[in-house]
Amino acid sequence: MKTYQIHLLRHGITDGNMKGQYIGSKDIPLNDDGIEQIRLLDENCIYPGAAAYFTSPMKRCRQTLGIIYPDVKPIDIDEFRECDFGEFEGLTAEELSGSEDFARWLASDGSSAPPSGESGVEFGRRVCQAFEKIVDALMKTGVPSALIMTHGGVIMTILAQYGLPEATMSEWAMEPGCGYSIRIHPQLWSAARKVEVYQTLPLPREDDGDEYEAEYFIADADEGDEDDETES
Repeated sequence: MKTYQIHLLRHGITDGNMKGQYIGSKDIPLNDDGIEQIRLLDENCIYPGAAAYFTSPMKRCRQTLGIIYPDVKPIDIDEFRECDFGEFEGLTAEELSGSEDFARWLASDGSSAPPSGESGVEFGRRVCQAFEKIVDALMKTGVPSALIMTHGGVIMTILAQYGLPEATMSEWAMEPGCGYSIRIHPQLWSAARKVEVYQTLPLPREDDGDEYEAEYFIADADEGDEDDETES
């Protein structure tokens, strides 16, 4: 039976990454380090092509896509924006340490939202609805592959919900400019809404694009905790 591939990539480094700020809806660009980082990755590694390209509308995602795939005209998907941190936008955990709203948000199960922001539940719902639409559209139209340039929180949400092997959000953490490739098996998708995660991205050139088994690259849980909360 025909399978389908989706490549999920995180944008490059921004000032928000380097400062540890909460930046989701704030539309900041890549900084100079981020631009150079993506160029070096593109020169020294392999990023896969696809039949269709989608991106978060945020500058940092569109810039990253443009560096790696300069001839591509992507489709903006608004639902693939990062979580809206509301009044926490642009601030660090240290700056928010005395805030009762911040403490309440950190202690919640995802149902609490930052003031004027978006809860984890709301964020996950919009991301998953958009992802399911893309998977269903690929299978309906027969388009074999797609690439989604987005944010760390979006990718971790998708893989925690649908990925096999199963893992928590923090275990799917990735560095800027990196990501994962997933394979959709129509029967598995229809029966269980699950996808196979089969390789990390980008690929080293010396491996000639060989696939990595998913169980070998799930990150340690301790590595992703900060990325769940700050700019991604």
